[in-house]
Amino acid sequence: MDNEKIIDEGTQSQTEENAGSKLAVNNANIPPQTVTPGEYDQKRKPFLRFLRFILLFVVSILFLSGMILYIIYGVPAIRESTPRQHKESVISKDLKKDQNYTKLIGPLSKDVQRLTVKFDAYTSGQSYIVINTTDNKFYLYKNKQLVREGSCSTGSYKKLQTASGKTWTFKTPRGKFLIQGKRTHPAWHRPDWSFIEEGVPIPPKDSPLRWEAGVLGDYAMDLGDSYMIHGTIYKRFLGMPVTHGCVRLNDEDLEVVFNTLNVGSKVYIF
Repeated sequence: MDNEKIIDEGTQSQTEENAGSKLAVNNANIPPQTVTPGEYDQKRKPFLRFLRFILLFVVSILFLSGMILYIIYGVPAIRESTPRQHKESVISKDLKKDQNYTKLIGPLSKDVQRLTVKFDAYTSGQSYIVINTTDNKFYLYKNKQLVREGSCSTGSYKKLQTASGKTWTFKTPRGKFLIQGKRTHPAWHRPDWSFIEEGVPIPPKDSPLRWEAGVLGDYAMDLGDSYMIHGTIYKRFLGMPVTHGCVRLNDEDLEVVFNTLNVGSKVYIF
Protein backbone atom coordinates (compact mmCIF):
# COMPACT_ATOMS: atom_id res chain seq x y z
CA MET A 1 0.00 0.00 0.00
CA ASP A 2 2.76 2.44 0.84
CA ASN A 3 4.49 1.61 -2.43
CA GLU A 4 1.29 2.29 -4.38
CA LYS A 5 0.91 5.59 -2.55
CA ILE A 6 4.44 6.58 -3.41
CA ILE A 7 3.91 5.62 -7.05
CA ASP A 8 0.66 7.60 -7.20
CA GLU A 9 2.23 10.64 -5.64
CA GLY A 10 5.13 10.41 -8.04
CA THR A 11 2.79 10.10 -10.96
CA GLN A 12 0.64 13.01 -9.74
CA SER A 13 3.66 15.29 -9.30
CA GLN A 14 4.90 14.35 -12.77
CA THR A 15 1.49 15.12 -14.21
CA GLU A 16 1.36 18.50 -12.48
CA GLU A 17 4.83 19.31 -13.80
CA ASN A 18 3.77 18.42 -17.35
CA ALA A 19 0.59 20.53 -17.05
CA GLY A 20 2.56 23.43 -15.68
CA SER A 21 5.06 23.22 -18.48
CA LYS A 22 2.26 23.16 -21.09
CA LEU A 23 0.56 26.20 -19.47
CA ALA A 24 3.86 28.05 -19.48
CA VAL A 25 4.33 27.25 -23.17
CA ASN A 26 0.79 28.42 -23.98
CA ASN A 27 1.21 31.63 -22.02
CA ALA A 28 4.46 32.23 -23.80
CA ASN A 29 2.65 32.12 -27.16
CA ILE A 30 0.03 34.74 -26.12
CA PRO A 31 1.29 38.30 -26.75
CA PRO A 32 1.10 40.67 -23.80
CA GLN A 33 -2.00 42.96 -23.83
CA THR A 34 -0.26 46.17 -22.96
CA VAL A 35 -0.90 49.64 -24.59
CA THR A 36 1.99 51.99 -25.03
CA PRO A 37 1.60 55.76 -24.39
CA GLY A 38 2.07 56.46 -28.08
CA GLU A 39 -0.79 54.13 -29.04
CA TYR A 40 -3.05 55.74 -26.40
CA ASP A 41 -2.34 59.21 -27.72
CA GLN A 42 -2.96 57.98 -31.27
CA LYS A 43 -6.43 56.74 -30.26
CA ARG A 44 -7.27 60.06 -28.56
CA LYS A 45 -6.31 62.23 -31.53
CA PRO A 46 -9.62 61.86 -33.51
CA PHE A 47 -11.65 62.75 -30.44
CA LEU A 48 -9.45 65.76 -29.69
CA ARG A 49 -9.74 66.94 -33.30
CA PHE A 50 -13.53 66.67 -33.16
CA LEU A 51 -13.65 68.53 -29.83
CA ARG A 52 -11.37 71.26 -31.21
CA PHE A 53 -13.60 71.62 -34.29
CA ILE A 54 -16.73 71.98 -32.13
CA LEU A 55 -15.09 74.64 -29.97
CA LEU A 56 -13.91 76.62 -32.99
CA PHE A 57 -17.35 76.40 -34.58
CA VAL A 58 -19.10 77.66 -31.42
CA VAL A 59 -16.59 80.49 -30.98
CA SER A 60 -17.00 81.51 -34.64
CA ILE A 61 -20.80 81.59 -34.35
CA LEU A 62 -20.62 83.69 -31.18
CA PHE A 63 -18.13 86.08 -32.79
CA LEU A 64 -20.24 86.54 -35.93
CA SER A 65 -23.40 87.03 -33.86
CA GLY A 66 -21.65 89.66 -31.76
CA MET A 67 -20.43 91.50 -34.86
CA ILE A 68 -23.92 91.51 -36.41
CA LEU A 69 -25.51 92.80 -33.21
CA TYR A 70 -22.84 95.46 -32.93
CA ILE A 71 -23.45 96.65 -36.51
CA ILE A 72 -27.22 96.68 -36.08
CA TYR A 73 -27.47 98.22 -32.62
CA GLY A 74 -24.06 99.43 -31.53
CA VAL A 75 -23.08 101.59 -34.49
CA PRO A 76 -26.38 103.56 -34.62
CA ALA A 77 -26.23 104.07 -30.86
CA ILE A 78 -22.69 105.41 -31.09
CA ARG A 79 -23.66 107.74 -33.92
CA GLU A 80 -26.63 109.06 -32.00
CA SER A 81 -24.57 109.64 -28.88
CA THR A 82 -21.89 111.58 -30.80
CA PRO A 83 -22.25 115.30 -30.09
CA ARG A 84 -23.16 117.31 -33.17
CA GLN A 85 -24.17 120.61 -31.70
CA HIS A 86 -20.82 122.25 -32.28
CA LYS A 87 -20.68 121.24 -35.95
CA GLU A 88 -24.26 122.30 -36.61
CA SER A 89 -23.75 125.64 -34.87
CA VAL A 90 -20.65 126.34 -36.96
CA ILE A 91 -22.54 125.55 -40.17
CA SER A 92 -25.46 127.75 -39.09
CA LYS A 93 -23.19 130.69 -38.34
CA ASP A 94 -21.49 130.39 -41.71
CA LEU A 95 -24.79 130.13 -43.55
CA LYS A 96 -26.31 133.08 -41.75
CA LYS A 97 -23.60 135.26 -43.20
CA ASP A 98 -24.59 134.21 -46.71
CA GLN A 99 -27.18 136.63 -48.17
CA ASN A 100 -28.45 134.07 -50.67
CA TYR A 101 -29.11 131.63 -47.83
CA THR A 102 -31.04 134.31 -45.92
CA LYS A 103 -33.18 135.08 -48.95
CA LEU A 104 -34.02 131.39 -49.43
CA ILE A 105 -34.57 130.37 -45.82
CA GLY A 106 -37.14 133.09 -45.09
CA PRO A 107 -39.82 131.93 -47.59
CA LEU A 108 -39.08 128.27 -46.82
CA SER A 109 -39.64 128.82 -43.10
CA LYS A 110 -42.98 130.47 -43.83
CA ASP A 111 -43.99 127.55 -46.08
CA VAL A 112 -43.07 125.07 -43.35
CA GLN A 113 -45.16 126.94 -40.80
CA ARG A 114 -48.11 127.16 -43.20
CA LEU A 115 -47.93 123.45 -44.07
CA THR A 116 -47.58 122.53 -40.39
CA VAL A 117 -50.77 124.42 -39.54
CA LYS A 118 -52.54 122.81 -42.48
CA PHE A 119 -51.29 119.36 -41.52
CA ASP A 120 -52.44 119.82 -37.93
CA ALA A 121 -55.87 120.86 -39.21
CA TYR A 122 -56.15 117.68 -41.28
CA THR A 123 -54.64 115.41 -38.62
CA SER A 124 -56.31 116.56 -35.45
CA GLY A 125 -56.33 114.55 -32.27
CA GLN A 126 -59.66 113.06 -33.31
CA SER A 127 -59.87 109.75 -35.11
CA TYR A 128 -59.94 109.74 -38.89
CA ILE A 129 -59.47 107.33 -41.80
CA VAL A 130 -57.60 107.60 -45.08
CA ILE A 131 -58.75 105.61 -48.13
CA ASN A 132 -56.32 104.98 -50.97
CA THR A 133 -58.42 104.12 -54.05
CA THR A 134 -55.34 103.36 -56.17
CA ASP A 135 -53.93 100.61 -53.95
CA ASN A 136 -57.27 99.83 -52.27
CA LYS A 137 -55.81 100.31 -48.81
CA PHE A 138 -57.15 102.06 -45.72
CA TYR A 139 -55.28 103.68 -42.81
CA LEU A 140 -57.05 104.35 -39.51
CA TYR A 141 -55.59 107.00 -37.18
CA LYS A 142 -56.28 107.85 -33.57
CA ASN A 143 -54.46 110.59 -31.65
CA LYS A 144 -52.29 111.07 -34.75
CA GLN A 145 -51.10 107.46 -34.48
CA LEU A 146 -51.74 104.76 -37.07
CA VAL A 147 -53.78 102.13 -35.22
CA ARG A 148 -54.89 99.89 -38.09
CA GLU A 149 -54.39 99.40 -41.80
CA GLY A 150 -55.56 96.87 -44.33
CA SER A 151 -57.16 96.12 -47.66
CA CYS A 152 -60.46 97.50 -48.87
CA SER A 153 -62.45 97.60 -52.09
CA THR A 154 -63.42 100.80 -53.89
CA GLY A 155 -65.15 101.83 -57.11
CA SER A 156 -64.64 99.80 -60.27
CA TYR A 157 -65.05 102.76 -62.68
CA LYS A 158 -67.34 100.63 -64.81
CA LYS A 159 -70.10 102.39 -66.71
CA LEU A 160 -73.73 101.27 -66.92
CA GLN A 161 -75.98 102.74 -69.60
CA THR A 162 -79.68 102.22 -70.26
CA ALA A 163 -81.42 102.14 -73.62
CA SER A 164 -82.75 105.62 -72.91
CA GLY A 165 -79.21 106.96 -72.52
CA LYS A 166 -79.03 107.24 -68.72
CA THR A 167 -75.60 106.32 -67.42
CA TRP A 168 -73.87 105.56 -64.12
CA THR A 169 -70.12 105.44 -63.53
CA PHE A 170 -69.28 103.38 -60.47
CA LYS A 171 -66.41 105.28 -58.88
CA THR A 172 -65.58 106.21 -55.30
CA PRO A 173 -65.62 109.99 -54.86
CA ARG A 174 -62.39 111.60 -53.76
CA GLY A 175 -61.92 114.37 -51.27
CA LYS A 176 -62.64 115.16 -47.64
CA PHE A 177 -65.81 113.70 -46.11
CA LEU A 178 -67.41 113.37 -42.68
CA ILE A 179 -69.11 110.41 -41.05
CA GLN A 180 -72.76 111.51 -41.18
CA GLY A 181 -74.30 108.49 -39.52
CA LYS A 182 -73.53 105.05 -38.06
CA ARG A 183 -75.75 101.98 -38.27
CA THR A 184 -75.59 98.42 -37.01
CA HIS A 185 -77.06 95.52 -39.00
CA PRO A 186 -77.90 97.89 -41.86
CA ALA A 187 -80.26 97.09 -44.71
CA TRP A 188 -79.48 98.23 -48.23
CA HIS A 189 -81.95 100.45 -50.04
CA ARG A 190 -81.35 99.38 -53.62
CA PRO A 191 -81.03 102.16 -56.21
CA ASP A 192 -82.35 101.96 -59.76
CA TRP A 193 -79.10 100.74 -61.27
CA SER A 194 -79.09 97.56 -59.16
CA PHE A 195 -82.32 96.45 -60.84
CA ILE A 196 -81.09 97.50 -64.27
CA GLU A 197 -77.96 95.39 -63.77
CA GLU A 198 -80.13 92.37 -63.04
CA GLY A 199 -82.42 93.12 -65.95
CA VAL A 200 -85.57 93.27 -63.83
CA PRO A 201 -88.24 95.99 -63.64
CA ILE A 202 -87.51 98.94 -61.36
CA PRO A 203 -90.00 99.02 -58.44
CA PRO A 204 -91.44 102.23 -56.93
CA LYS A 205 -89.27 104.20 -54.50
CA ASP A 206 -91.29 103.09 -51.48
CA SER A 207 -91.55 99.44 -52.52
CA PRO A 208 -90.43 96.79 -49.99
CA LEU A 209 -88.49 95.23 -52.88
CA ARG A 210 -86.02 98.09 -52.54
CA TRP A 211 -84.76 96.85 -49.17
CA GLU A 212 -82.25 94.02 -48.88
CA ALA A 213 -80.71 92.80 -45.63
CA GLY A 214 -77.45 90.97 -44.97
CA VAL A 215 -75.35 92.39 -47.81
CA LEU A 216 -73.68 95.33 -46.03
CA GLY A 217 -72.16 93.43 -43.12
CA ASP A 218 -72.76 94.22 -39.45
CA TYR A 219 -71.92 97.94 -39.64
CA ALA A 220 -72.28 100.86 -42.02
CA MET A 221 -71.07 104.47 -41.88
CA ASP A 222 -72.78 107.00 -44.15
CA LEU A 223 -70.67 109.50 -46.10
CA GLY A 224 -73.55 111.21 -47.88
CA ASP A 225 -75.05 110.90 -51.36
CA SER A 226 -75.67 107.16 -50.75
CA TYR A 227 -71.94 106.41 -50.31
CA MET A 228 -70.96 104.32 -47.31
CA ILE A 229 -68.18 102.43 -45.59
CA HIS A 230 -69.60 98.98 -44.94
CA GLY A 231 -68.92 95.25 -44.95
CA THR A 232 -69.29 92.76 -47.75
CA ILE A 233 -70.27 89.19 -48.53
CA TYR A 234 -67.71 89.16 -51.36
CA LYS A 235 -64.59 88.97 -49.20
CA ARG A 236 -62.54 87.30 -51.92
CA PHE A 237 -62.62 90.58 -53.86
CA LEU A 238 -61.17 92.72 -51.07
CA GLY A 239 -58.19 94.73 -52.27
CA MET A 240 -59.71 95.06 -55.74
CA PRO A 241 -61.68 97.89 -57.42
CA VAL A 242 -65.04 96.14 -57.71
CA THR A 243 -67.63 98.26 -55.88
CA HIS A 244 -70.28 100.63 -57.18
CA GLY A 245 -68.66 103.48 -55.24
CA CYS A 246 -68.83 102.47 -51.58
CA VAL A 247 -65.83 101.40 -49.53
CA ARG A 248 -65.93 97.77 -48.43
CA LEU A 249 -64.00 96.30 -45.49
CA ASN A 250 -63.74 92.82 -44.03
CA ASP A 251 -65.60 92.02 -40.81
CA GLU A 252 -62.68 92.46 -38.39
CA ASP A 253 -61.45 95.74 -39.86
CA LEU A 254 -64.99 97.09 -40.17
CA GLU A 255 -65.68 96.52 -36.48
CA VAL A 256 -62.50 98.35 -35.42
CA VAL A 257 -63.19 101.27 -37.79
CA PHE A 258 -66.81 101.51 -36.64
CA ASN A 259 -65.82 101.59 -32.96
CA THR A 260 -62.98 104.08 -33.56
CA LEU A 261 -64.73 106.65 -35.75
CA ASN A 262 -67.57 108.84 -34.52
CA VAL A 263 -70.24 110.89 -36.24
CA GLY A 264 -68.33 113.87 -37.57
CA SER A 265 -65.02 112.02 -37.94
CA LYS A 266 -63.07 112.90 -41.06
CA VAL A 267 -62.66 110.58 -44.03
CA TYR A 268 -59.99 111.36 -46.60
CA ILE A 269 -60.32 109.58 -49.95
CA PHE A 270 -57.72 109.96 -52.65
